[in-house]
Amino acid sequence: MLFRPKPKDADPKERALWGDLMSLGMVFPAAIVLGYFIGRWAGTKLGHPKAGILVGLAWGVATGFWELYKVTKRMERMDKDNDSDDHKPRGPHEP
Repeated sequence: MLFRPKPKDADPKERALWGDLMSLGMVFPAAIVLGYFIGRWAGTKLGHPKAGILVGLAWGVATGFWELYKVTKRMERMDKDNDSDDHKPRGPHEP
């Protein structure tokens, strides 16, 4: 079957988080490659291509790790929210 119904327990926040985690595999190389080329271009314009490449690579790596940090913070926040939901008092009709 091409279109399956969504499970009732599918959490949109969890799905978004999985998307973020899977996109990290593309963000790291893309940020590094873009940093390299932008650094090379800027370094050539300023007369120091090797320094531009190094600065661009450092910028690309820092950008990749910044994305990793943001996803990690989102995971911590989601985990914290799930833990607080587990400790909420439940009513008589809730399991």
